[in-house]
Amino acid sequence: MRKIIAVIGDAKIDESSPKYDIAFQTGKLLVDNGFRVQSGGHSGVMAAAFAGAHASEKYREGDTVAILPGWKADNGNAWGDICIPTGLDLYRNAIVAGASAVIAVGGGAGTLSEISFAWTYKRLVIAYDCVDGWSAKVAGTKLDDKFRYPFEDKIYAASSPDEAIKILLEKLPLYTAEYTGIRFGE
Repeated sequence: MRKIIAVIGDAKIDESSPKYDIAFQTGKLLVDNGFRVQSGGHSGVMAAAFAGAHASEKYREGDTVAILPGWKADNGNAWGDICIPTGLDLYRNAIVAGASAVIAVGGGAGTLSEISFAWTYKRLVIAYDCVDGWSAKVAGTKLDDKFRYPFEDKIYAASSPDEAIKILLEKLPLYTAEYTGIRFGE
């Protein structure tokens, strides 16, 4: 079974921006390495990652999964193979963050919520430190002091798509815990 990796970040970026290129290359490299790509399914980083996934020589139908905020499956970007309408608006960020790992490219408050959900779910989180936005602010840090794993656990900083994929391939096998719900006092 191929694991699904979420690529999250700015919903509004220019195609000539570094964020677009980073997201595109990340999506391509994910599919090159046997993963599927998940996102919120709209524009910006989401569309760039999906376009990159489609550009991979290893791409096959079903490699891009769009978790849409509205009720219409056809409201996503042109690159989404599997479009899941949730009707949950921003609350769908919790579903996006449930992927096997999350890679953040810049981003605002919505991206921060996805990073927070992924952290709570005990997922591997990789954040680009070479672009502005929340990914750079949290890269290399722990989001809180709660115990998640018995090894150096943090949001891993990446400065290039190649570095992000290297971290993913090395660290993903370590991130095996399942989120079991909120437990107060732990």
